[in-house]
Amino acid sequence: MNPLGAIDLAWRYVSRHRAQSFLLAGALGIVAALPMMVRVLVSAAQEQLRARAVATPLVVGQPGSATDLMLTALHFRSGGDKSIPLRLCDEVSDSGLAEVIPLHVRFNAQGAPIIGTELEYFEFRGLTIAQGRMLTRLGDCVLGAGVARKKGLQPGGAIFSSPEQVFDLAGVYPLKMRIVGVLAPSGTPDDDAVFVDLKTSWLVQGIAHGHDDLAKPEQSANVLPSADGGVVGSAAVRMFSEVTDKNEDGFHFHGDEGEFPVHAAIVIPSDRKAEAILVGRYQKSKELQILRPVDVLEVLLGALFQIEKLVVGALALVALAAGLVVALVFALSFRLRQREFATLAEIGVGRGTLWLAKMAEVVFIGAGAAIIAFSGREIAVVMARSILVKGFIG
Repeated sequence: MNPLGAIDLAWRYVSRHRAQSFLLAGALGIVAALPMMVRVLVSAAQEQLRARAVATPLVVGQPGSATDLMLTALHFRSGGDKSIPLRLCDEVSDSGLAEVIPLHVRFNAQGAPIIGTELEYFEFRGLTIAQGRMLTRLGDCVLGAGVARKKGLQPGGAIFSSPEQVFDLAGVYPLKMRIVGVLAPSGTPDDDAVFVDLKTSWLVQGIAHGHDDLAKPEQSANVLPSADGGVVGSAAVRMFSEVTDKNEDGFHFHGDEGEFPVHAAIVIPSDRKAEAILVGRYQKSKELQILRPVDVLEVLLGALFQIEKLVVGALALVALAAGLVVALVFALSFRLRQREFATLAEIGVGRGTLWLAKMAEVVFIGAGAAIIAFSGREIAVVMARSILVKGFIG
C-alpha cells in the first residue's frame, strides 16, 4: 500500500476532470451552505431587531395590533389611517412621568418613508448630521444616509412627497421639500427615511396649505361672495407646492392642532416606577394603547423561530438527499472506471492503494464542498452587516 501514490493518483484524476469535480463540489457545497446562511441571516436580523426594541422603552398608539404599532414606531411601516390625536401624546407628557416623541408615519418620498417628528427624536436615537444642518423651518427635510446615497441627493437639493394614489383627485398636492441635511450612517431603519417636523408632515397630508393672500387687492377676482362675511377663495387661487422664504407666511393650519394625527409616539419614562405607572394607567384605555416593544418583539421572534426551524430542517433533508446523490455519482463513476482500475492493477498498483485513491477522490471533492459551504456562510455574515431589517420586516 502506497498512501502518497494513492493521493497522487486521486489528485491527478480530480485535476484532469476539473469541470466534473467542480460541479460535484459546488452542488454539495451550496446545499450544505444554505442552512448555515439562513441561520446567520436570521440571527443577525433578530439581533438588530432586538437591539432597536430594547433601546425603545415604551410606545403608544391607536388600540389594535401591537405588532403593527411596534413596526410603525420602530421600523416606519406606514401607519395609514391608524392614528391618534396629538392631544393624547400631550396628556402622557403632561403627566410628568415621561418624555414623549410623536411620530407621523404615513407618506413617502420616492419610496422612502417621510417621518414627521420632533428634534428630540434625533437625540434619542443618537443621530448626527454628516452634511448640512438640522431642521429649522416648515418644508425642511433631513435625509437618512441610505436615502441620500441611493438617490444621489445632498443638502441644497429637493425631494417631492408621493401621493398615496396615482390619480389623487382630492387635490393633495405633492410637496417639494428642501433638503437641508444628511444624517450620518447608523445601520438602522433611520438610514432609509426622510425626516421632517410634524407640521411639515401635516402639510404633506393636506391638513395645512398655503396660497396667495386673498386680502390683497390684486386677488379680488379670486374671492367668492360669502354670506357670513368671510373670505372664500375660488378654484383659481394659486396653491403653493413649496415653502420658500417669500411664501412661508402664506401657510396656515385649519382646526385644533391637538386633534391633528400622529401614528405612534415613543415614550421615555423618567424611571422604572414611572414606566410601571404609565403601563398600568393606559392598560385598559379605549383611546390609547401602550406597549413595551421588546415584549411584542419576543412574541414575534418566537413565532419566526419556529418557522426558521422548519426551513432549516427542510434544507437539512435537501442536503442529505444531495449527499446521497453525490454518493451514487461516485459509485457509478467507480463502476464505469473498472477497466482503468484493472489496468492500474496490471502495472503493479496494489488493491489497497486503489482503495485509498478512491477515498482520496471523495475527500478532495468533500474538501472543495466544505470550502464552498463556509465561503457561503462568510458571504451571509457580510450580508448580515448591511442588509437586514428593512427586508426582514417587509
